[in-house]
Amino acid sequence: MPLVREEKPIVTIFGASGFLGRHVVRALAKRDWRIRAACRRPDLAAHLQPLGGVGQIMPMQANLRYRASVDRAVSGADAVVNLVGILSASGRQTHAAVQAFGARAVAEASAAAGISRLVHVSAIGADAASRSIYARTKAAGEAAVFDVAPDAVVLRPSVVFGPEDHFINMFGELAARSPVLPLIGGGLTLLQPVFVTDVAEAIARAVEGQVTGGRIYELGGPEVLTFRAIIERLLAETDRQPYLLTIPFGLAALAARLTFWLPGAPLTPDQVELLKAGSVVSAAAIGEGRTFEALGIAPTSLGAVLPEYAVRFRPHGQYDRDKASA
Repeated sequence: MPLVREEKPIVTIFGASGFLGRHVVRALAKRDWRIRAACRRPDLAAHLQPLGGVGQIMPMQANLRYRASVDRAVSGADAVVNLVGILSASGRQTHAAVQAFGARAVAEASAAAGISRLVHVSAIGADAASRSIYARTKAAGEAAVFDVAPDAVVLRPSVVFGPEDHFINMFGELAARSPVLPLIGGGLTLLQPVFVTDVAEAIARAVEGQVTGGRIYELGGPEVLTFRAIIERLLAETDRQPYLLTIPFGLAALAARLTFWLPGAPLTPDQVELLKAGSVVSAAAIGEGRTFEALGIAPTSLGAVLPEYAVRFRPHGQYDRDKASA
């Protein structure tokens, strides 16, 4: 008798090559999903291949601004995940094009292909009335997704941390190089940093149908911390003592307006607006059971993970920690 092979389900992940994307790919590969890693530059997605078996992960070209490429990426898939988002615009990659138009394109393409399982990743702070274009377009993207796919799962994480993040690592590098660290608004902004592996696990459970659709879930870690407290923890772990310089929001916004166009500018005016709002799970989400707890996930604290990847910012790296524990 010939062998009968059961085909594994296919999930298309837009934005798979990014920081969060690689962890989502790993979580779903462990669950035996076949993965289409859809990204603008599939040549930059080679690092995903070791996360699964031979032939399990297939990079493919897709750009949310071009509907034909989105249709091609979802054709024949069983589930779709959209992770794409940008903090700062560049050329034709505007917030509206990526986070609003792009979100609708993914939802419409999924619906046209008969795919009912759609997971859309937004962000805490998404708000149609916000002064931040990032927050407004995130809200527009959510609305577009629900307009087309009412049973979609929308996940709003807070600031995501992990070994390859662009948050802790950026300030760790800055502290290692500079005698001064800026604290926008005095560092009083409230954040609820969330571990990337926990967010990836929530997405994987949603892909597998373990999460009730038609709802927005807010994902935050177990601690609400000020921005200053996070920086102070980082400095304690790295044995660095730069001067913490308070910069009022108004001055930070002015500086950002004057420099945001420069290559590698650290801050845009829109990001200053985001810092004013903070990123904390809402009381409504807690009361309505739209948090990690509702998904059966116990979130990981910053302190449980930070020592493992902040150690490289110590003056002598791993040697400093080993010497201290000897």
